[in-house]
Amino acid sequence: MSVAIRAFQGKFGRIALLDMDRPLVTHAHSQCHVLIKAGGEDTFFSVQDKTVPLTDDNIVLINSWEPHAYTHRLNAPRTIILGLYIEPAWLIDIEKAFISSGTSGFFPMPYVETSPNVRRLAGELAFEMFYGAELAGPELEERLFNLMISVIESFTRWRALNVLGQAKLPAVPDHRIRRAIAYMKANIGAELDISTLAEQACLSRAHFFKLFQQSTNVTPIVYANVLRMEAAIQRVAQMEDSLAHVSETLGFSAPSHFTRFFHQHLGATPSQYRKVVDVLAQSHNK
Repeated sequence: MSVAIRAFQGKFGRIALLDMDRPLVTHAHSQCHVLIKAGGEDTFFSVQDKTVPLTDDNIVLINSWEPHAYTHRLNAPRTIILGLYIEPAWLIDIEKAFISSGTSGFFPMPYVETSPNVRRLAGELAFEMFYGAELAGPELEERLFNLMISVIESFTRWRALNVLGQAKLPAVPDHRIRRAIAYMKANIGAELDISTLAEQACLSRAHFFKLFQQSTNVTPIVYANVLRMEAAIQRVAQMEDSLAHVSETLGFSAPSHFTRFFHQHLGATPSQYRKVVDVLAQSHNK
């Protein structure tokens, strides 16, 4: 069974060291997402319906709101994966050159060759996470940013770019889709009803569905699942409510359904993730 070995959450987003032996369903994240093999067997991800390798020599890069899935083969050996889920706002706060980190084109390719520096930095971080080292918030953020710089330098000459003049800024969804998204965020625990969302947008079902995908790069179902999963991760990590209460407030008819949903999207059960996650206090910007 896939499990989380350790995880950190903070202003930067989330870092998770995962021991994976099962696939994950097609999903997306609002953050930009980097996957680095930390041990075990080579494996694969599906990114925008393309199969890409995760090996000692390659890392997988997934843009914000880009559909992807983990495609671990049945009965294949386990793979240890270091997953970085990086908030674009955190990157931009530190380095304005990353203004495009929340766009669909920030990572131009779904995988790139691992550089020696990425391998070293990721290996050191994974080692400390595996063996339970205590990492203070500012220290972790600095190391994470250095790792992201090294990753980004493997596919772009970002230091040489006139980024503020050339960056592809995030596309703002159609105002009708924004209304539907606001409704979804206000009703995360409600059953998804496309007709209701279309009414909020003052569109027909067919037109709404097409315009939603054009505006967000995902279907309404995937978008709703992202909102639900991100809310679940935050509430599970905060440890203020019982898992049964979290399940109920997020609209699951039974705790077992919540457990299955969480595991299919993250690779760990809510109770197991709660045991290994550290929530770090926000540090001041550099």
